Amino acid sequence: MNLRCKIAGWFAPALVLVALGCAPARAQDPVTAAPIVADIAVPIIVNAVKPKPSGLGKFEGFVQNANTAEITVRAKGNDMSMRTFTLSEQASTKMQQTIDKGGYQYGDKVTVLYDPTSLKAVRVKGKPSRPL
Repeated sequence: MNLRCKIAGWFAPALVLVALGCAPARAQDPVTAAPIVADIAVPIIVNAVKPKPSGLGKFEGFVQNANTAEITVRAKGNDMSMRTFTLSEQASTKMQQTIDKGGYQYGDKVTVLYDPTSLKAVRVKGKPSRPL
């Protein structure tokens, strides 16, 4: 009888834990509650800055090579992205004036405004470094 009482004493707490573990979890039942809708809250309208519709693309980066026919620029945020733009007539004459003063050197920061369909640079903005 003593052995039976010891075994029952050990298994009684385990039996209680098993019984509690088999109880259904109330948190998993789908509860259909009406969503809370606040009538007071109205959307806050913020005026966003709209870019001017010029139709030109903008590419910012650092000069790799520049001459009177084309300019090669490495992207500002991505060192692996490079683009080569052919220069339009107006940009070519302006580039010739810049080259006469010393030209763009490797690493000069520029912004190229270009036509997205033909990848032709319309304007190159940036400060050329001092001539070598």
